[in-house]
Amino acid sequence: MLWQPSKDFVQNTHLRHYFDWLAQNYNLNFQNYHDAWQWSVENMEDFWESAWKYFEVISHSPFKQVLRERKMPGAVWFEGATLNYAEHVFREKPGIDNQSPAIVFSSERHDLVEISWGEMRSQAASMAAYLRSIGIKKGDCVAAYLPNIPEATYAFLACASIGAIWSSCSPDFGTNSIVDRFVQIEPKVLFAADGYTYNGKEFDKTQVINELCEKLPTVQHLIIVPYLNPGGLKFGSPPDVHPITNHQLPITKSWPETFQLNAPLHFEALPFDHPLYILYSSGTTGMPKAITHSHGGNLLEHLKYLHFHNDVHPGERFFWFSTTGWMMWNFVNASLLAGATIVLYDGSPGYPTLDRLWELAEKAKIAHFGTSAPFLSACMKQGIEPGKNHDLSALRSIGSTGSPLPPDAYAWVYAHVKKDLWLSSMAGGTDVCTAWVGGNPMGPVWLGEIQCRCLGAAIEAWDEAGKPVKAGVGELVVTQPMPSMPVFFWGDKNHERYLSSYFDIYPNVWRHGDWVEITAHDGVIIYGRSDATLNRQGVRIGTAEIYRAMDKITEVRDSLIVNIELEGGGDYMPLFVLLNEGETLTEALRKKINQTLRSDYSPRHVPDDIIVCPDIPYTISGKKMEAPVKKILMGKPLDKAANLDSMRNPDSLFFFEKFKKQRQ
Repeated sequence: MLWQPSKDFVQNTHLRHYFDWLAQNYNLNFQNYHDAWQWSVENMEDFWESAWKYFEVISHSPFKQVLRERKMPGAVWFEGATLNYAEHVFREKPGIDNQSPAIVFSSERHDLVEISWGEMRSQAASMAAYLRSIGIKKGDCVAAYLPNIPEATYAFLACASIGAIWSSCSPDFGTNSIVDRFVQIEPKVLFAADGYTYNGKEFDKTQVINELCEKLPTVQHLIIVPYLNPGGLKFGSPPDVHPITNHQLPITKSWPETFQLNAPLHFEALPFDHPLYILYSSGTTGMPKAITHSHGGNLLEHLKYLHFHNDVHPGERFFWFSTTGWMMWNFVNASLLAGATIVLYDGSPGYPTLDRLWELAEKAKIAHFGTSAPFLSACMKQGIEPGKNHDLSALRSIGSTGSPLPPDAYAWVYAHVKKDLWLSSMAGGTDVCTAWVGGNPMGPVWLGEIQCRCLGAAIEAWDEAGKPVKAGVGELVVTQPMPSMPVFFWGDKNHERYLSSYFDIYPNVWRHGDWVEITAHDGVIIYGRSDATLNRQGVRIGTAEIYRAMDKITEVRDSLIVNIELEGGGDYMPLFVLLNEGETLTEALRKKINQTLRSDYSPRHVPDDIIVCPDIPYTISGKKMEAPVKKILMGKPLDKAANLDSMRNPDSLFFFEKFKKQRQ
């Protein structure tokens, strides 16, 4: 056990208040969190109705019933209700007024700036009025090609308020990758920044914007955010507009030109399942899946998770390092529902050093600091001392997601960040825009374990026969519907891709594609993607086990492992390692790696070969790309094995293609 909340901590949590409210209003008294979770999945209609009442959801018409039928897919939630996600962002919250900070923004180009709730409302209202003035209405799609800047939040809230459907990509996406996403949804408006900054370098994107307008024929209006103009983006005064020429586009405006002073903010009353935004799978091949999420489903889910599992209170500073192309950007904005001040950062988390975000945590007085497992592991390996070098007195929780957090990183957080700190690892995804498993502010943190299965999430570990695994590793499945499951994939005729994505293995049961273990503490351990499983001599090995061992090797910065099935029944399992600067793969280091894998796990975990590579391939959303590497090593052409435009570092795959030819 690494941490246990104090009695005062527990008494002040939203979860404790909710349990007390259930006792008073539903005559329910739970002995522990697990009992509450069990009730929430066995009596899901009662649970979600209780959440609706507890959060006093603003509905402009009553719902007929909570759930028409318990089935997946096809569950219909709160039929008849009409509501609006953005209306709940802007409703009154305890201790919050127009002068309270809603956004804290910083970047590689900008010092810390605070933006009030009043200013955020004014900007969202102005943009909503402008969109209405050009004919945008509920059901129309709006696309955004923007960095993680306040204008992206304003534009999203404006779209939500009128019922327009939001979809965003970050400027580091390749042109074809953006087109593959946006062409599916036929947007009428495109928001775009003229460029962005990363690792101290400026990247002008005006030519890309011209290409997007040519390849997205449905775009009728282009709204430019002049981000790279001299002097940077000036808040409160219109900056000069970066010139963009495009003869095919009817109307091009700069953001300041759209501003409408004192515009009122109206909220369109929308059906519960009306689309709110469209997210995309980070698929390595084929067209990305346009995952469509609803106003009502995301509202209820985000209210639940941000209050009960993140314990966010009004006025607290909430940060998660993200770009507009990852679901965590949507999740950060969701914390506004809880009255949080969102902290946005645009730039590299490692520029000029890995200490940059910890410096931000101090200056912005961040209470909830969200990041990725690789970032925490990198800080650990580089000997970063956040608690020693920064005043983190405001910090009370650290969130981690994106990939499994290794046990050593858990221990590092408590040794080098803060002893009295709630470490809340979570796992879920773009598919539900939330977490299935995550934090429990009333319970302890155990080394290497996610604390709990979330309320309303019927998570189990199943074997190949569809039987629950009581002790051990199985497929992560969801056995009951949730309101935030996608309403559909945009353009998916007869729901064919939807069904094949989640329900092709176990009929009517959602298979998420992760290996998972439910622990003796009723916590959760994620062992990596099941589609990247290493089938070693008939025994399945999760890649996360290999990476956990590699996190202990200080000479290794990153690693990737695959297992190739050979003719005749054999296999070949190479481990590719990216070494820290100045390190070489000596015989002693080889032995150290192999001995660590053998002693921590088993002889089957020891690779057949260890190969130094110049880089480890990742998708833009931060997923390690084992499957494409395996396809390349098995002879598939590189352009067929991976979509290079969906990658953070596409050049990294050339090494594996060359390696395959050498080892044919």
